[in-house]
Amino acid sequence: MSFHELVEKDITCPFCWELIPVLVDPSESQTYTEDCSVCCHPILIKTEIFGEDISILATQEDEGF
Repeated sequence: MSFHELVEKDITCPFCWELIPVLVDPSESQTYTEDCSVCCHPILIKTEIFGEDISILATQEDEGF
């Protein structure tokens, strides 16, 4: 079993526009929902992993990608 440390990245909340940290698993691309730590609204987060590069998209959960 391989262990990957989570990587902290900042995103902008699509509701309150605050910059918030999220933890990303660099081992695979994922789509998941996480509540904003400031306003508590649900954020849909999509991470894409390209080798060492991590791309993060964030939108309101009800809008989708």
